[in-house]
Amino acid sequence: MGETSVVCGAGGFIGGHLVRHLLASGRQVRAVDFKPIENWRQRSPGAENIRADLRNLEDCRRAVRGASFIYNLAADMGGIGFIEANKASCMLNVIINTHLLIAAHEAGARRFLFASSACVYAGDKQTRTAVAPLKESDAYPADPEDGYGWEKLFSERMCRHYREDFGLETRVVRYHNIYGTHETYSGGREKAPAAICRKVAEAKLSSAGEIEIWGDGEQTRSFTYIDDCLRGTELVANGAYSDPVNVGSTEMVSINGLVTIVEEIAGLKLRRRYRLDAPLGVRGRNSDNSLIESLFGWSPAIPLRIGMRALYSWILDRLTPGP
Repeated sequence: MGETSVVCGAGGFIGGHLVRHLLASGRQVRAVDFKPIENWRQRSPGAENIRADLRNLEDCRRAVRGASFIYNLAADMGGIGFIEANKASCMLNVIINTHLLIAAHEAGARRFLFASSACVYAGDKQTRTAVAPLKESDAYPADPEDGYGWEKLFSERMCRHYREDFGLETRVVRYHNIYGTHETYSGGREKAPAAICRKVAEAKLSSAGEIEIWGDGEQTRSFTYIDDCLRGTELVANGAYSDPVNVGSTEMVSINGLVTIVEEIAGLKLRRRYRLDAPLGVRGRNSDNSLIESLFGWSPAIPLRIGMRALYSWILDRLTPGP
């Protein structure tokens, strides 16, 4: 418990929650992010909070010095609108993971966890709304999301080879659409759950009566609440299994269905305006949790409706004008 854990990307959504989770479990935590500390999504005074540009090898060395456990959640990323419009920027995330692996090995770290994504999965397995759940082997033959997905898949392989060649114990989690409080909900990087909550909250506050939906609304996804994500992350991070593991929900829903859930939470019904030229990503995606269930007995504990209620309330509070 006296060893230092480093959370890279601590100023972001999942990273901020992970810092708080580790501190609550008694860990010593160094929180690292590129953004000015005052702009982090969450700041935990119990952590050693530092600003560093993890694209720079010397900053990576400074960030991981004396640490035993490194969590790499650092990335330039966002929802489908962002990653489709910024493929080169997303691929440059490979510099962060590469330099962190070099620095972690040099520092003699015991473990290194890389946060990957369901965007690594082959596109030809995600062409229907009634998609078969994606198991870990479905990442190959490789055909991931262009840009962001390719970077994640390459970085997974980097972790594997650092383990094989240098003995650094690496672990990989493949996140499936993590959502929850303190996530980005405006500005162009937001993901579907937060974007829908924001749009419904704005409609409620303005009495607009309408919501814009990207695509036809029939595309399907599964969404994983942040508390479940943290439990799954720690099980994989501390476990003996070294290949990638899904951390996701199996509760698949269409985007239209997700809008209906938020409407019911908000107590209103909106006209739906479909933007068919918007970025959509794959037609359907769902997580196969057979592996993580067999390894750790993990399954999500928070139903989608409960998690969305918490997220909607959090966003509504921030959009509601003060007295």
